[in-house]
Amino acid sequence: MAGKFDRVPELSLNAYVLGGASEKQAFMNALIEGFQYFGFIILKDHGVSGELLARAYDMSKSFFDLPLAEKMAYAAGPDGQRGYTPFGREHAKDATVADLKEFWHVGREFAFASPLANVYPTNKWPERPTRFRETFLQLYAALEDAGFAMLEALAPSLGVADDYFRKMATNGNSILRLLHYPPVPKDADPAAVRAAAHEDINLITILVAAEGAGLELLDREGNWLSVETARDNLIVDAGDMLARATNDFIPATTHRVVNPKGPNVSRYSMPFFMHPHRDAVLECIPSCKGSGAKYPPITADAFLKQRLKEIGLA
Repeated sequence: MAGKFDRVPELSLNAYVLGGASEKQAFMNALIEGFQYFGFIILKDHGVSGELLARAYDMSKSFFDLPLAEKMAYAAGPDGQRGYTPFGREHAKDATVADLKEFWHVGREFAFASPLANVYPTNKWPERPTRFRETFLQLYAALEDAGFAMLEALAPSLGVADDYFRKMATNGNSILRLLHYPPVPKDADPAAVRAAAHEDINLITILVAAEGAGLELLDREGNWLSVETARDNLIVDAGDMLARATNDFIPATTHRVVNPKGPNVSRYSMPFFMHPHRDAVLECIPSCKGSGAKYPPITADAFLKQRLKEIGLA
């Protein structure tokens, strides 16, 4: 287990991308320690422009303000991978009530003639607000670039080639989720929360710092800690797929979004779920085997379908 921290570590991505050898090594050391101890790190100096983040939040609010009937015209399919999913559908694994949220999914786009064009579902795009497609494809690309840098920085600590995870995630089924947690309804089930305790499915999640408090992680001592940072920072956490590949050397961290303790107002956030390509095999990295692999190899696609079923999206 990594050294004791009293808060989620804050790292500068520029130290890795633009720094010298010692700065790169310090970043890599802090990254693996943060992931082992908390499963979370906070990223600043990440290259995603503040203007783009502000525009994306404005677009997200404008979309969720539309009438429900208009949003439902873009309803996601059974697996919820593209388009709009309404309030009250998704739930955490093993939860008995739905989360108090609605969301929109943006996936990867390919040129029409690409041999990969039919591999993943096609994106849906609303007629309004204007520039919605342009804005969120820009944000998707910018967050993916930051994610690739993070995965590259993680690889040496696990004894694999620098491009080990990049190869897995290139042309991956990564998802940008626009999330709206409305004010909690007066008639809500007493057991319902904005997002019940869960672990993410994917390799890593890159979360644009939310507009509104509520995100909490469960630390290794069993305590819930609030995760908050400056508006333009990114919050990064390790998911189930990374935990599986590392034999839980990097555990997936349980987290939740609690109901507001102050004014009962909306909360918005934008997580980017970084997934491998569908045929990537999740198998134990040799350096993490210890006394033996805990999990049998499985393709990323098969694992995703299994988990989507568990949370009510398949």
